Amino acid sequence: MKKIECVIFDWAGTAVDYGCFAPVVAFVESFQEIGVPVTPAETRAYMGLTKVEEIRALFGLKRVSESFQAKYGRPYNENDVQGRYESFQRILFATLKKYTEPIPGVVATVDKLRSAGVKIGSTTGYTRQMMDIVIPAAEEKGYRVDYCATSDLLPAGRPAPYMIFENMTKLAVPSLDAVVKVGDTIADIKEGVSAKVWSIGVVLGSNELALTEEETKAMPAAELEARMKAVEERMLAAGAHYVIRAMDELPALIEKINERMNQNL
Repeated sequence: MKKIECVIFDWAGTAVDYGCFAPVVAFVESFQEIGVPVTPAETRAYMGLTKVEEIRALFGLKRVSESFQAKYGRPYNENDVQGRYESFQRILFATLKKYTEPIPGVVATVDKLRSAGVKIGSTTGYTRQMMDIVIPAAEEKGYRVDYCATSDLLPAGRPAPYMIFENMTKLAVPSLDAVVKVGDTIADIKEGVSAKVWSIGVVLGSNELALTEEETKAMPAAELEARMKAVEERMLAAGAHYVIRAMDELPALIEKINERMNQNL
């Protein structure tokens, strides 16, 4: 009988840091330091990539590259990219620990999956050094994974599949069919698709929804529904097999996937 043996979660915006604000703040502040502002929306468009790749993507935006040229009289280069990456890391490390609160429903969901014998993996756009701050802080608040893969120790980050394969190796999961990847960004969805595992998007608390928990609760129901539907459509268009509104929907969905796999035997 086929069944899901491993669920691999993203971190910020999926498991912790409701709304994925820690990296957004650090990207915005790092570009402000050189007088070439980027907007939160621009940073969110590339969220899920490795952080240095996101900085390259932000510099590659026509508006940003033209703004840099106008201010400094030359095109940006790799030294500028590395300078913003160093700044990003400095800002992030100073604030990262306070963005490690588990998103509502995550701890209970993971406990339920574990009790059913499911292994809990994770992938992230953060580096290992960043995760050395996030992991113990999240564990103190009740969220624990069995393994965390970071892209700085592998050939590439998302949307490449290497972090998923690393989890499968470390957790001894032999079949792609037995793996679910859950994430809150388009890059997460594409990571799951490129690894050929089940790829699931989550809406509430996500980078794509881009709202704090308080904003979510205060928003008129019709407006929130429209925004959530738009996120769901973007995730499905990126290749997600399923999209859940909130994390507590995941165990029932995994049961549905198990049934679906065994119907095809």
